[in-house]
Amino acid sequence: MSWQLLENQAPDLAAFGVARLNGQVAYLATVRKDGSPRVHPVTPIIGQGHLFVFMEPTSPKGHDLRRDGRYALHCSVSDGSGASGEFHVSGHAQLVDQSELRALAVQLASYPPADRYILFELMVETAASTVYADGQAVRTQWKRASQEE
Repeated sequence: MSWQLLENQAPDLAAFGVARLNGQVAYLATVRKDGSPRVHPVTPIIGQGHLFVFMEPTSPKGHDLRRDGRYALHCSVSDGSGASGEFHVSGHAQLVDQSELRALAVQLASYPPADRYILFELMVETAASTVYADGQAVRTQWKRASQEE
């Protein structure tokens, strides 16, 4: 499912995700060919119901996602206290080859993506946040219903 489903079903969680991810450094976990995890810094782009990431065409993360689209994406944190809160999503990535979607991602990006970059849309299957209120962790979770398309 696209980011739009998260926005429709859990708008407060999606808004928190936009604040913590969009245009910020985040960490993308992919699955290597041997099944082990790999983590990469990325700058997610969120807008008009989509979650995108651009990358170099020779990037190991791109090779991973083309072979096995599973991913997890976690925001960076401001410091060890966690005061800024945490947000993460997981799902499956899809290589984007539609010129209209690429143009939208370029328009929404906080930086000028190079023409050579490849683009993935990250389809969201789970999302979660952790914020700290009065010294207590407050967690919110969302999971795409299995019957959703």
